[in-house]
Amino acid sequence: MTLLALFPLLYSVCVLILTYSPVSCFTSPAPAALFILIQNQISSYCLILFPTLVVFNVCVVYTSLLRNRFDPRALRWAVTMMLAVEEINQSPELLPNHTLGYKISDSCAYPLTGQRAALAVLNGQSEDEPPLCSDASPLLAVVGESGAAQSILVSRILQPFRIPMISYFSSCACSADRKKYPNFFRVVPNDDYPVKSIAQLLVHFNWTWVGLLRSDDEYGRFVVQGLLRALEGTKVCVAYQEIIPLPYNHKRALQIIKNAYVHAKLQFMAPFWRDYMTQNITGIQWVASEAWVTASLFTGSQYYPYLGGTIGFAIRKGDISKLSEYLKTVNPQMYPNNSLEPVLPLHSAYLNMSTLRVSYNVYKAVYAIAHSLHNLLLCQPDMYFILFIVFKLQYYLQDIKFIIAGEVVNFDSKGDSIPYYDIINWQKGTGGNTEFVNVGVFDGSKPVPVSVCSTSCLPGSRKAVRRGESVCCFDCVLCDSGKISNQTNSIECTVCPEDFWSNKDRTACIPKKVEFLGYDSLGIALTVISVVGACLTIAVFGVFFYHRNTPIVRVNNSELSFFILFALMLCFLCCLVFIGEPTSWSCMLRHTAFSITFSLCISCILGKTLVVLAAFTATRPGDNIMKWLVPRQQKAIIFSCTLVQVVICAAWLIDTPPFPSRNKHYESSKIILECSVGSTLAFWCVLGYIGLQACLCFVLAFLARNLPGNFNEAKFITFSILIFCAVWLAFIPAYISSPGKYADAVESFAILASSFGLLFCLFAPKCYIILLKPEKNTKQHLMGKEKT
Repeated sequence: MTLLALFPLLYSVCVLILTYSPVSCFTSPAPAALFILIQNQISSYCLILFPTLVVFNVCVVYTSLLRNRFDPRALRWAVTMMLAVEEINQSPELLPNHTLGYKISDSCAYPLTGQRAALAVLNGQSEDEPPLCSDASPLLAVVGESGAAQSILVSRILQPFRIPMISYFSSCACSADRKKYPNFFRVVPNDDYPVKSIAQLLVHFNWTWVGLLRSDDEYGRFVVQGLLRALEGTKVCVAYQEIIPLPYNHKRALQIIKNAYVHAKLQFMAPFWRDYMTQNITGIQWVASEAWVTASLFTGSQYYPYLGGTIGFAIRKGDISKLSEYLKTVNPQMYPNNSLEPVLPLHSAYLNMSTLRVSYNVYKAVYAIAHSLHNLLLCQPDMYFILFIVFKLQYYLQDIKFIIAGEVVNFDSKGDSIPYYDIINWQKGTGGNTEFVNVGVFDGSKPVPVSVCSTSCLPGSRKAVRRGESVCCFDCVLCDSGKISNQTNSIECTVCPEDFWSNKDRTACIPKKVEFLGYDSLGIALTVISVVGACLTIAVFGVFFYHRNTPIVRVNNSELSFFILFALMLCFLCCLVFIGEPTSWSCMLRHTAFSITFSLCISCILGKTLVVLAAFTATRPGDNIMKWLVPRQQKAIIFSCTLVQVVICAAWLIDTPPFPSRNKHYESSKIILECSVGSTLAFWCVLGYIGLQACLCFVLAFLARNLPGNFNEAKFITFSILIFCAVWLAFIPAYISSPGKYADAVESFAILASSFGLLFCLFAPKCYIILLKPEKNTKQHLMGKEKT
C-alpha cells in the first residue's frame, strides 16, 4: 500500500460500470453544465501506468429495485461481476501484472438515476455527494445497463469520451444504430432475432388473431414495431396494441387485460399479472419475450392455471462453475457495511443456480472487456497514457473474439453478439408449480433450417406461380433480356427504357452499348491493309514511271496504266472513310467515293481492253479501226463512263442522301451507329452500274484472250475482272447477314480484296518482267518474233 500512496492518481482509472448500492434512488437529473465540465476534465486528464502493477477500476450499472423493492436477481448479477473480476485478477494469462477494479452503482430501473450514476462515476464522486466537480476519474468501459432506455441514456453520456459500454440485458433493436451509438455493445442478442422467430411461430400455428401488450418505454415500442414489420404480408391479424402504463395504473390495467402477445419488462409485468389473475381469465395462449419468459417470479403454483403453456425465446443458459459457492461468501462478516445481507436468506432467487442467463451475460461482458484490454496492452506495451487506452479500447472491443464455456464471444459491425436462444415452454411440475422446459434451441452461428415450398426470388427474377398449387409454391424465372426486377419476390419484371438494357444479373438498367467500326483491333487491321495497298500502288506507279520508255510499259498505252494505278490508290484509300463514328459528311462520302473511284478504275480497264482487242484484230490492209481509239478517244470513253456514275451519285445526294442513324432493332442490347443509304434504289443503281461495266469488260477481255503475242494483256484483264466480280458477288449475302460494325467491315474488305485483285492481276506480271526478267522486256519478245 506504500506504493499506492505514492501514486494516488494511478488508481483512479475506471474500466467497467455495474451498479450496486442499497441507497435510495435518485430522481433528479445532473445539471448540463456539470457534464460539460466533466468532459473538459476528462479530455485533459492523463495517467502514467505503472509497468508492474496497475489497478483498473471497473464500473457496473444494474437494477436492484422492483417497484421500490429489493431484487435478489440484480444482486446476483453484481456478485457474478465480482467473481469474474477476481478470476481475471488471479489469472496468470489474462492481464498479467495488472489488477482489474470496479465500482458498482444502482440505476433503480429509471433512466435519470442511471444518468446520475454515470455522471457521478465520470466525475469521481459518489452518488450521495454534492454535484461538484473534483478529481475526475476516467472510465475505460461500462458494463450495463439492463434496460433499453437506461442504456441509451448512459451510452450517450459516455459517447463523447469514446468509452465503450457493454449491456448484458438490453436487447432492444433501437440500440443497433451504429451512427447514433458507436460505443454500444451487448452480449445479449438483438431483439430482431426473437421477434422474427416469434412472427414465424404465430404463422406456423396459424394464430390469426392476436393482441400486443408492451411496456411504456423504448424497449417495448421498438420490439412491437419490429414484430409488426415481420407480420406484414401474413394472415396474422394484430387486433389491438396496449401499453402497460408507467407508473402502473390499476384501473387502466383492468381495461387492457385481454389475449395478447406481451413484450414488456418484468418490473412492469408483475403488478399486471396480479390484476390479471384476479379476473380469473384462463385458456389464453401467451407468447413471452425474453424479458420475463424465465422469470422465477412465475414459478409458483398460483400462476400455472393462468399462464401455463406460455412459450417464448429465452436468453441462452450458461454455466459458471464457481458462482454457487461464491454467492454464499457474501455475508455480513465479509461486507459489514452492506445492509442487504440480512435479507438474503429470505430470497431464494439470489442463490437460484438452475437458470443462469442474465448472470452468464454479465460474466461474458466482464471477460470481453478484460480480453480487449489485454490485447490492447500487448499491441501497445510502451503507451502509458490513459486517454490513449480510453480511445483505443473501443476499437479492440469491436474486434475481440474469444471462447468461454465452449461459446464464441465476439461482436458484429453493429456491436451485437452472436444470437443464442433457448425455446422455453411453461409446463406443470410435480408439485403444481411452473417449470421452464427447453423445447428447442436457436443458434445464430449455424445455418437456420428453412421450411418453405419455394425460396424467395432474388432481384433479377420474378415469381411464376405453379399451376394447380398454392400461391406459396412458385418458380423463380429469370427476367427476359431488356427487363429487370430490383426487389425480392417481384411478381413481374419492368421493361428498360428505349436507350437502356438490362445488366447481366437483370437487376438494373444500364445504357446500351454503342457500336460502330472504330479504331479497335478490327478497324486498325483494315486501316493498315488499306495503307499498305495504297503504298504498293504508289510503288508500282514509281516502277512504271521509271521504266516508262520500255516496251512492256508502252505496248498497251502507258497513260491508261497510270490512270488505273491512280484510281486503284483512291480505291484503297476510300476504305478509310468506313472507319470511325458515322457523320453526315462521312456517310455521303462513303458510297459515292467508293462508286466513283471504282467506276473510274473499271472504265480505264475497259478502255485498255478495247485497245488490245482493236490492235490484234486490225489485220486487213486499209482497216483503220485504231484511228477511233487514239488517246484522245480513250480519254473520252473513260470520262463518259465515269460521268454516268457521277450523275447517278449527284442525283442520289440531291434527292435522299445517306445519313447517320441509330439502329436499335437489329440487336436489342446495342445501339448500332451506321450510315443509312437514304435511297435504296440509288444505292443499287451505283452498284449495278459498276457491275455492268465489269461484265462488259469481262466479255471483251474474254474474246481477246486467245489473240497472239507473248504478253497478251487480255488474259490478265480477264482474271482481274473475274476476281473483282467474285468478290462483289460474295459481298452481297455477307453484307446482309453481318451484324453491326461487321457490315461496314465486310464492305471495307470487299473494297480491299477487289482492289488487290486488280492490282496484282494487272501489274504483277509486268513488274516481274521489268524487275526480274529485263531480257524479255523487248518488242520482239512481246510480239512473239524472237529467233529460236
